[in-house]
Amino acid sequence: MKHLSAFQRDILYIVSDLETSYGLGIKEALEEYYGEDVNTGRVYQNLSTLVEEGYLEKSAIDKRTNSYTLTEKALRAIEHRHRWQRTRADGQLAG
Repeated sequence: MKHLSAFQRDILYIVSDLETSYGLGIKEALEEYYGEDVNTGRVYQNLSTLVEEGYLEKSAIDKRTNSYTLTEKALRAIEHRHRWQRTRADGQLAG
């Protein structure tokens, strides 16, 4: 996960939080988090990259809409990131 951009990591966290993760829903959640418009093309380009790299699985909801779910690789990467962040934060809090 360390090679992913912050935007891609944010997408993974949003997918993990949404009940049904589809492109426009992910875009809306990103916009809510960032407090500004997010380019639709940027969202779909990064979703495609995350699918290609094995972090997301894509399946069709209908002819125009795809849903995205986290893979085991993504779940392991998120857990690893959480451990890494806790270690860094614990070191700062102890000092």
